[in-house]
Amino acid sequence: MTQHTHSHDLRAVRWLTYLMFMMFAMTTDAVGVVIPEVMKAFDLSLTAAGLLHYGPMVAIAIAGMCFGHLADKLGRKRAIILGLALFAANSFLFVIESTFWFYLTLMVLSGLAIGIFKTAALALIGDITRSTTEHTATMNGVEAFFGVGAIIGPFLVTYLLNNGMEWKWLYVIAAVLCVGLILAAWRIDYPKTMAQTDKPIDVARTLRMVKDPYALGFSLAAFLYVATESAIYVWMPTYLLGYQGEAVWLALYALPIFFILRAGGRFVGVWMMARFNWAAVMVLFTGIIAACFLGAIIWGKSAAVYLLPLSGLFMSVIYPTVNSKGISCFEKHKHGAAAGVILFFTALGAAAGPLLMGIVSDANGGDAVYGFIVATGFAVVLFFGFVFNLLKDPTRRRLHELEQRDYKNQV
Repeated sequence: MTQHTHSHDLRAVRWLTYLMFMMFAMTTDAVGVVIPEVMKAFDLSLTAAGLLHYGPMVAIAIAGMCFGHLADKLGRKRAIILGLALFAANSFLFVIESTFWFYLTLMVLSGLAIGIFKTAALALIGDITRSTTEHTATMNGVEAFFGVGAIIGPFLVTYLLNNGMEWKWLYVIAAVLCVGLILAAWRIDYPKTMAQTDKPIDVARTLRMVKDPYALGFSLAAFLYVATESAIYVWMPTYLLGYQGEAVWLALYALPIFFILRAGGRFVGVWMMARFNWAAVMVLFTGIIAACFLGAIIWGKSAAVYLLPLSGLFMSVIYPTVNSKGISCFEKHKHGAAAGVILFFTALGAAAGPLLMGIVSDANGGDAVYGFIVATGFAVVLFFGFVFNLLKDPTRRRLHELEQRDYKNQV
């Protein structure tokens, strides 16, 4: 494994990666604000309008599994530019038509493009870090910028609507930013990761990776975490409807507060994961998350209005750490495929979790608390999974071996 990149290029690559995640989060996490506008414009049901969330998530899952290998086969830079180019071209098309099925088609295509450049960007993190510990800290930094984008996107949609413009101009703004990222990426030297293997790099290799216990374990953790997290940004506003307690203002701004705490916590996570035992932190934080969800169910809306937004602070480090450790359990020339597998389960959790919650709630008279009982189950299983990880430490030997092999002589 050989890598040649000047330090100033590494800094530029790192910042481009941060900005890339911020850019696409502006669109994916703004869908909650977009859906009510689409429902009014096309007289849609909740289920039909929800396709704007489920569709792109399924597309990202498919892209992660089918195209994750491109980061290893084409190289990180080419795969990133390919995905960004597809995303930009697709986003500009939002202005040429105004039908629901056209919008849904474009959002699904944007999910495919995101899956291509996101897996390549996740694989790239291993190329620009000098240890698995730094890998985890950097992953938290990347996801922190994603969290910033998740705040900016809904704000921009609200601003556009308040000024008499349509929500779809958000995608044009994202496309312009994307073009700037493409031009910058084209001019910067990326690290060269050379695969020491004669085996073909293709979809079949990615599918075989699912059988690996490390890939499967971290992928299931990603599924459980995202299914828990999506309960907040999809169903928390519904659960808090009708709240009449002393913290009415908090119920009104619960979702933005959740996103702010999640983003801020990830910046803290960059510092924390570089200094503390990641396995212990994961047990502590998943335990607090499970407690927040349990409290929201046991004591009802009067507690949920505080506990559910607060859970964002402790959710902040979970997903980037799962992603980092899962990818780090493989050689660098397999990071693209590993990222694709984890991304598949991530997007699957984002789609299946809220859908199951909605089905259970509808089966119990439409009361959202029953959906949160399902989400609490996800959180509790995730907690016990990390208790097992702390006690057995199944990744210690593998991470140590790969650290010595892939990172020891890196400049």
